This record gives sequence, C-alpha cells and structure tokens, in this order.
Amino acid sequence: MVDEEVVSERIRQIAATLAGRADELTGELVQLYATDLPQLVNDDERMVSLLSASVYQNIETALQIFRHGIDPATVEPPAAAVEYARRLAQRGTPVFDLILAYDLGQAAMLDFGFQECTRLVDDAALLGAIMRKLLRVAYEFITRVVRQLVGVYQDERDRWLLNRSAARAAKVLDLLGENGGPPDVDAAEAVIGYRLRGTHVGLIVWHTAEAFAEDVLSVLESVAGAVFERAGGQGRPLFVPRDEAGAWVWLPLPPGAVVRREDVDAVLAETDCGVRVTVGDPGTGVGGFRDTHQQARRAHALALAAGENCDRVLTFREVGTVALMTSDLNAARLWVASTLGPLAADEENCARLRETLRVFLASGGSYTASAAELTMHKNSVQYRVRKAQELLPRELGEGRLDVELALNLCRRLGAAVLAPA
Repeated sequence: MVDEEVVSERIRQIAATLAGRADELTGELVQLYATDLPQLVNDDERMVSLLSASVYQNIETALQIFRHGIDPATVEPPAAAVEYARRLAQRGTPVFDLILAYDLGQAAMLDFGFQECTRLVDDAALLGAIMRKLLRVAYEFITRVVRQLVGVYQDERDRWLLNRSAARAAKVLDLLGENGGPPDVDAAEAVIGYRLRGTHVGLIVWHTAEAFAEDVLSVLESVAGAVFERAGGQGRPLFVPRDEAGAWVWLPLPPGAVVRREDVDAVLAETDCGVRVTVGDPGTGVGGFRDTHQQARRAHALALAAGENCDRVLTFREVGTVALMTSDLNAARLWVASTLGPLAADEENCARLRETLRVFLASGGSYTASAAELTMHKNSVQYRVRKAQELLPRELGEGRLDVELALNLCRRLGAAVLAPA
C-alpha cells in the first residue's frame, strides 16, 4: 500500500522542479501550437502575446494546485486565459480551437510531469500512484477551466454579434439615407464589412408565416449564400436581419453579372423551406447600393400585397412596372376596374379570359404562339380573346398598353385589385 502523503510529497517536488521551468514550458507549448494549431500563432503580435500569457498563467495555476494541494474545483481560470477566450470570440475563431488548445496543453504538461516522475522515482508502485493522481487532478483542473472558458467565449460571442449587428444595421440605414446626412463611405465599409464601390444586387428574403421554422435567420442566410454562389459573386454578401423572419441582403457581383429568377427558384426548390425572395437590378457604388435595395423593397411590397398566391421569387426587372403601383392599392383597384370593366371580376371564367388575353397581347397578337404557351387549340384562344374583348369598356386598340398593364396587375395581385364577383 502506497502512503498517500509520500505520493503528495513527491508530486510537490515534481511541481516545484517544473515551476522553475515555467518560461521554458510556455515556449514549448507555443511551439506545439505553431505546429498543430497554426491559426492561433500566425496572428497579430498582440494575440500571440496574450496566448503566451494565457499559457504561462495556466501552467503556474496548475503547478500551484499540485504544490499546495488545492482542490481543482475551487480554482478560477487565470485572467489572461479569460481575456484570450474573449478575444477569440470577438474574432470569430471557432471555440473548438480553444478546446483543442487545452487538450494539447494538458497532454504536453502531463508528459513533462511523467518525465520528471520517471527521473525521480524508482519504485514502480509509487510511480503508478503518482501518475494516477497527476492524471486525475489535471483532468479535474482542465475540465473546470475549459467549461468556464467556453461559457465566457459564448457570452462574449453573443454580445459581440449583437453589438456588431446593431452597428451594422445602423450604418446600413445611414447608407440608405434613412438616418439623414451623407455617409462616410470608408467608415461605413469598416463597420459593415462590405465593399461599397463595386456592383451590388439587393435582395429581400423572408420566411412565410405558414411555413415558419426554427432558426429562421440561419435558413435565410443560407439561401442568400446559395444564390450568391449561383450568381458567381465575388467577396462576401452583406446580410442584415430586420426581424426574426426577414432580412435585407446585398450580393457583391462582378460587372455584368445578374441574379436570374430561375437560379433563385432553383435554390428555393432545393431547400424547400418556405422562403420567398425579391431581387433588385444590379447597381454600382453607394447610389447603386441604395437603388437595388429600393427596387427589391418595391417588389417585396408587391409580394405582400399579392399574398399567398404570389410567386416565391420576384425580380424588379420583370415586375417593376407593376410593383410601382402597389403603394396605393385602392387607386390601383379603381384603375383596373375602369380599364378592364366586367373583365376585372374576381371569378373563375373572367380569370381564364384575362389570362388568355394577357398571353395573347404578350405574344404580339399571335394566336399560334398563344396556343402553344397555353397548350390550347388556336380556335379556343380566338374564342376566349373575342369574349374578353367583348367585356372591355373600350376597343382594345384604344388603350392596348393600359389593358396589358391592368392584366399584369391582376395576375400579380389577384383579389387585391379585382372587383368582387
């Protein structure tokens, strides 16, 4: 039976020996990190200095536990270790890197301790008892410290992201002119982490209430990222949450690139996540940053007015004219009624006639092309076009463009601009 007091005394001797080598051991651990965790060492001088201080203080704390028989459950992480965890959180370094650093450090320090054990102790039973105690106490110490530091990291990460998100949102409003005064472009770029002097495409992304899911903003950000990749974007998108289910997005694109509706539709089809998207036209510089966003917002207003029957993707390029009329739905409804007359009725037969006439006008007045698009016989198209024209209050030739626009409003907005049957 090994005397526990003898075990403790030998551990105190080993700890005292290692304490005299604290600077050397710190250097060796930093070199170990340079090999296994280079992202922690290939950093700016302040971070590397703080890393070294954290390592040194952790070594000192561990050796004090062994020298004085301190209960590891009562020990708090050293100040430098706490500050280093906070800085890693602010920089977005994965918390896994912090945990791995402690695992590597523990293994290395135990190796140093075991080397001293085998040098000072000849008795096998005593050596085994010492190593078991070293392992147990080291495990308790590191487990407690890592658990506390992960909590510090997460709290700081949450606080940092919240503050940064608030600052980014405020700066975006400055850029959009909603907070008044001309923006300082250089300062704005530093805050939002986005280059303003290039080409942008603005998106509005949101989640429909009937398909609400957990962690909505992450879903929206993932959709924006997938659209960005399909568009061949350069850099990093700017994602600004507006509430728990919607966000404003800017995609930095190379000159000449566009975001196509079919590409966005493909992304949404792959994710099947109840997300809707509106897209502005490409714009350049701060002015383009504003314009493309305003266009996406116009299309967004159209989507909200149309309700659940609206397409899940709207581009300003395709619906811009219609979108500009959504600011006054009552006026739009009255104009549709005066332009289409009885054809504006919200009932099934009028809906078929409106769609046939819309396709006919969009095809340049070709019955053959209309029949192909509608998958109908040409005679049926002719019949429906004639019946639709009979319901119009004026001859089609007198206001063809107005009729075409009114038909598009009906298609996009449905009951919002139709007359009750």
